[in-house]
Formats: sequence, structure tokens, C-alpha cells
Amino acid sequence: MRGLILAGGHGTRLRPITHTRAKQLVPIANKPIIHYAIESMVAAGIKEIGVIIGKNGADIIDSLRDGSKFGAEITYIKQTIPLGLADCVLISRGFLGDENFIMYLGDNMIEMSLSSFISDSISEGAKILLQRVEDPRRFGVAEFDDDGKIVKLVEKPEHPPSDMALVGVYMFTPDIHEAVSSIKPSARGELEITDAIQWLLDAGKDVSYEVLSGWWIDTGKKDSLLECNRLVLDTIERSIGGDIDLMTVLEGRVFVSDGATIVNSRISGPVVIGPGAEIKDSYIGPYTAIGSDCEIVNSEIENSVVMDGSEIRNVRRMTDSLIGKNAKLMPSPTKPKSTRMMIGDDCIVEVAD
Repeated sequence: MRGLILAGGHGTRLRPITHTRAKQLVPIANKPIIHYAIESMVAAGIKEIGVIIGKNGADIIDSLRDGSKFGAEITYIKQTIPLGLADCVLISRGFLGDENFIMYLGDNMIEMSLSSFISDSISEGAKILLQRVEDPRRFGVAEFDDDGKIVKLVEKPEHPPSDMALVGVYMFTPDIHEAVSSIKPSARGELEITDAIQWLLDAGKDVSYEVLSGWWIDTGKKDSLLECNRLVLDTIERSIGGDIDLMTVLEGRVFVSDGATIVNSRISGPVVIGPGAEIKDSYIGPYTAIGSDCEIVNSEIENSVVMDGSEIRNVRRMTDSLIGKNAKLMPSPTKPKSTRMMIGDDCIVEVAD
């Protein structure tokens, strides 16, 4: 079985972060999102992986390279214009050949192991992963008959037939290639994977499903990305490396990478701190990820992601924030009670002293 990971989207909901990087490279607990997808596939025994790339494809390639560091072999497939999920299958025909494959949206994070999703039933038809959601109008939604079998899929319906949404993990047989070649673009100009699966259903092909066990996060927005960061940090184990002085207090599950320096600070986990980071006279609160080579001085940070190379000085309290690479935060005359922000790379922002 082969794998296909979709990483070609523009990530408009995460701008300005995604003006300078692919959204799949935004870190969760200091690891790029797409790395979790690659590792999950490899753990499930899938070693031949195709990655769909778009305008920020060079960054994806630089991060993943040939895949050998993951124990995989990666092939890159260029999607010049994002024309839908089914188009990703269409342009990947040469890589996929006549193999069964699993398709995974590269900006999704799921708790469930892919190994539990893969079964021998793939030889008999397609399989999709579903989960109950509060607002199914935002997703592709499944409709069922009285026997609980899928009879219809609808993309972002105004009146959803159920609350069961497609998670973004699919298994397909080679039948899907005829399906994606047969459908027409939707009203929004895209080849919808829901239409391709509907084609399979209408052609009498078997489409089974599994209900996701555990959480699922679409990391396309700041708040959902921070929620995913919290969920992953909840799984870390305490590990203390680096140089930590006697005045520093480490509480709970704190992961300090080798090469980090912490002076006269309080770190309250779960927190992960990257290599080369320097933290002085500061408080780093729960559910925070500090990237490599960051410098945090006389500041309070909680429930945030701070990406590599950023500098934060004299920020009294910052919460619920996503900070891009090489950004600088410094005091401002205004005095709000706390700071919430999402800023891009190489920015300088003045905040409350």
C-alpha cells in the first residue's frame, strides 16, 4: 500500500504565518504538522509516500527531503493550481499506479493510529474515516440508509443529512482513478473527493467507514492549532536537558532540549523548549512550545506557540498566541491586561509593558 499526503493548499486561514511557509510546516509541540502524518504512515507500514506540493513546495521538500530520516521514500507531485482533493488523486496517477493507497490531508491531526484504520477490507473497496461534529455544514457529510450503510456524501451541505463528517483520511483501491476521471468540477470549481466517492457508490462499489476513536483537529486556524498543541503536549514526558541554573523551578511535564539555557525562571508544564533557546527571568506557563534558538527575557507566556529564532522581551503576559519565526516582541506604552496575537515571520511588534 502507498500513501498520498496533501500539502498543496495555500493556508489562507493562517495568514500572515502562511505568507512565508506552508501551513503543514507550522509546528505542533515543536514538530511540523506534516511530520506527524509521515510518521503515522511509516508506523502503519507505509513506506512509499507521495506528497502533493504547491507554491511553498520548496519548503516542504527542504523539511522532508527524500524521506529517509523517517524510514520512508518520498515522491513529490506538483499541483500548480489547487483544484480539489480529487484532482490530487488525478495528478498522482503515475505515482500511485495500480496500488491500493491511503490519502491523508497534511494539515489534519488525529489521535488514532493509522494502523487501526488499515485492514484487509481495502481489497474489496474504499474506506473512509468519519467523526461526529457539532456543525456538519463545514464538512463533507455522510448520509446513511436504515442498515447504517453509506448511500450519499454531500460537501458542506446547508441542511446536513447527519452529523458524521469526513475526517480527511481515506483508503482507496484503483477504482478511484476512474471515479476522479469521470466527475465534473463542483460549483466552486474543484474536483471534490466526495463526488468521486459518490461515483463509486453509484457504480455499486463498496464504500465502508470507521468512526474515529479519539480527537481530530483541522489545524487551519490559530485557535484550533493551539488546541492541537495542547492535546499533543498533554502526551509528552518529562525530560530535562540543557543548562538550568539553581534559581529555576521546573514544574510537571517539562521537556527541555539539549542546548537550551534557563536562568532564574519558572517553567510550568506541559511545556516543550527547543535546542538553543535562552529563557531568563521569565515564566513559561502550561501548553506552550518554545522553538529552537528563541530568546525569552523578563516575560510571561502561556498557551502559545513561539517559532524558531523569535525574541520576546519584557512582555508582561502573553496568552493564546502564535508567533512566527524570527519575530521580535517588545514593550509598548499601552497597558492591556494580556496580549493575544498571531504574527508572521520577521515582524517587530510593540506590546504592553
